[in-house]
Amino acid sequence: MRAHWVIENMLHFVRDTAFREDASKIRTGHGPENIATLRSFAINQLRTAGHTNIAAGLRTTALRPYERPLTVLELN
Repeated sequence: MRAHWVIENMLHFVRDTAFREDASKIRTGHGPENIATLRSFAINQLRTAGHTNIAAGLRTTALRPYERPLTVLELN
């Protein structure tokens, strides 16, 4: 039972709050699955880069949208 809440707090809650997943208009085909995968990928990459607060990590990364995402992915 505790494992379920760990997943809920670590992933689903973050996707709901930081990415506003519940308000998403993507509802047809494989779109919801694909976007959820991309959101999870972004969360994991931010955590790997050392961000413990995902919302703050997104704001920091958005400051220079052509440089920082590449740095987080270690492509720069």
